[in-house]
Amino acid sequence: MIKRIDRDAARQKKHMRIRRRVVGNQERPRLSVFRSLNHIYAQVINDTTGQTLVAASSLDNEFKEANLSGGNIEGAQKVGELVAKKALEKGIDKVVFDRGGYIYHGRVAALAEAAREAGLQF
Repeated sequence: MIKRIDRDAARQKKHMRIRRRVVGNQERPRLSVFRSLNHIYAQVINDTTGQTLVAASSLDNEFKEANLSGGNIEGAQKVGELVAKKALEKGIDKVVFDRGGYIYHGRVAALAEAAREAGLQF
């Protein structure tokens, strides 16, 4: 039980170190990723105004229609495609990637690669 708390605290410390350097602005907003055990979430955020411009997650209706789980790599790829599609519809094609303190591996890497393939540049 205590080990899990320490692991999450370590992730949050890494995230704060990353966030000192990774800042989204009007030209290049920040693509932020959060993953839980069962779901994965992605947001495109303009940090200068503090607004979320685009959001996609494994809880969206488009995602549920594909009958995927957010806790696996295929689900993360679908969320990456969804967030890229929504961002391109709003005219956002360049972003800064924020991995949220997670290791760039597995679901986080799958989301990033799918977003790149769908047209986002980072």
